[in-house]
Amino acid sequence: MAYSIDLSGRVALVTGASSGLGAQFAKTLARAGAAVVLASRRVDKLKELRAEIEGEGGSAHVVALDVTDVDSIKAAVAHAETEVGSIDILINNSGVSTTQRIQDVSEDDYDFVFGTNTKGAFFMAQEVGKRMLARAKGAAPGTFTGGRIVNIASMAGLRVLPQIGVYCMSKSAVIQMTRAMALEWGRFGINVNAICPGYIDTEINHAHWQTEQGQKLVQMLPRKRVGSPQDLDSVLVMLCANESHFINGAVIAADDGFGV
Repeated sequence: MAYSIDLSGRVALVTGASSGLGAQFAKTLARAGAAVVLASRRVDKLKELRAEIEGEGGSAHVVALDVTDVDSIKAAVAHAETEVGSIDILINNSGVSTTQRIQDVSEDDYDFVFGTNTKGAFFMAQEVGKRMLARAKGAAPGTFTGGRIVNIASMAGLRVLPQIGVYCMSKSAVIQMTRAMALEWGRFGINVNAICPGYIDTEINHAHWQTEQGQKLVQMLPRKRVGSPQDLDSVLVMLCANESHFINGAVIAADDGFGV
């Protein structure tokens, strides 16, 4: 007998959906039946993705979002819920990085990384979480009202890597944020978990893997390969499923064994 996960009737908001992992997450959730809200600053790219999802028979909606601006977060979430309905699933994916030695990190570099990866992720989850909490507290007796928040951290939050120290710090904070939210919100049926991807080949870094430096890095990996965005599909859908109600506060490494 086949086993399948059906997200029909659920609304999922994906931040950083204009490219890379975010775009793949959105397509995956739409294929599982969710109505997907695509959020990022690059609205033109979101419209292209919406057309692709709708061309496959899925449901997608576009909202402009800058996670470094709390007012933008509040406006985007309110817009999404007005247009599509209550958000059941948040994929907290927006992220940035810089590459430099610790001694060369400027205040602007630090604020750039933490402003998106940590502060932005926190206030995004908080805004959606508050609305999930309000629904849970106001639900009729016996009615299940919960939610799923999946924070996209990184294996760099579990293992320090050279020249991206601030990025590692920011993603480590996301891991602790995940656990804190899981602890406080779990009793309301809101499950908060984190995925820590390893090295993934996306359009942003694809050229790097063809360089001498990129190939040296590949040779250092356990199975001498980088992943594809599709390699995260199964863990993503599992964490978003209604059936995952017993998984809360989990930090799941999807890094092909790099952190072992």
